[in-house]
Amino acid sequence: MRMGMGRREKLRRQEQLWIAHTELPRRVAHPFYEQLNRVLEGRGFDEFVEQQCTPFYAEKMGRPSLAPGRYFRLLLIGYFEGIDSERGIAWRAADSLGLRGFLGVGLDQMPPDHSTISRTRRLIDVETHQAVFGWVLKLLAEKGLLKGTTVGVDGTTLEANAALRSIVRRDTGEGYQEFLTRLAQESGIATPTREELAKLDRKRARKGSNEDWVNPHDPEARITKLKDGRTHLAYKAEHAADLETGAVVAVTVAAGDAGDTATILETLPQAGEHIAEVACATNNEEVGERVHPEGPLEAVGDKGYHSNDTLTVLADAEVRTGGAIGKKNQRRGKRCTATGGGFAASTEKSCCGDAESYWNAASPMLMKQVACGGCTYAGGKIFSSAC
Repeated sequence: MRMGMGRREKLRRQEQLWIAHTELPRRVAHPFYEQLNRVLEGRGFDEFVEQQCTPFYAEKMGRPSLAPGRYFRLLLIGYFEGIDSERGIAWRAADSLGLRGFLGVGLDQMPPDHSTISRTRRLIDVETHQAVFGWVLKLLAEKGLLKGTTVGVDGTTLEANAALRSIVRRDTGEGYQEFLTRLAQESGIATPTREELAKLDRKRARKGSNEDWVNPHDPEARITKLKDGRTHLAYKAEHAADLETGAVVAVTVAAGDAGDTATILETLPQAGEHIAEVACATNNEEVGERVHPEGPLEAVGDKGYHSNDTLTVLADAEVRTGGAIGKKNQRRGKRCTATGGGFAASTEKSCCGDAESYWNAASPMLMKQVACGGCTYAGGKIFSSAC
């Protein structure tokens, strides 16, 4: 048996002026957000954030503002839903009945728009945001969701709210088109066309150097190639996460052109401080050691974080390296012809003199000092079977 097809034209009707509350759609809470709200309310989250945000609000004057508890819940929605803009968070909150329940917004109320969220974010300082972040970490530790032994570090680029067409020269303050026009005139083109300017720009080296250009509206943003291949002004956000539980323990923001080997030396110590603070607040004789009290014992990252300086700093801090951070390309080549040793060498020539470092082919990360005694020399390293 086939049913009749509904047609959109027949569904159109004028909305009623009044509607009984019993006819309103029933709000179905999302199980995750419902449980999260229960945990936050049980631990007095709203009271804590209101106390932290009291200095930023007037006591008796002004219209009612966005409640701090609702504001931080909006940030949680952005994190859990993978939304990277305040406008997107506002749209998502207005579109979902489940998120309205999480925020405590009734069907007869409008969720906060993006301008309200943005102004509240600028009103509350960074230290208060960090205090709320620390409160959440302590709650995770009490629930057994933070260990602090092994930390993974990774970063991504975030597009800045600034346009490339607005960049100016750091030395002269010229805009990009003004600069190209001046170069063309100096090369003999009195009135260059757009095609001639584009041709001149293609042949120019280092045309997007951060040493030469800056956006006056966002001086800290840097010209960066994003992961999708576009070139834009951007920042670099780096996260440190507990690999046993997935909890984010630290977040840092750096210039878009900052290298991984430089930013990890800022992110990892911050992660260690947060873990140590949480351990001090949550570990006790009754429950034992929930969180490692001395910060992470091991750091894991991709190959972009590998450098000799990074390894040296982490070794001094007694932090093991895992993943691609601690890997070193194994050197391949012939055995030591003088002694028959089993250590790889890329090229051979005779050597003599003081002790040098060598790489053990069986354990490439093991470096030792040996005396030169009939061994092969390769790339500034002496390889010997003497050890």
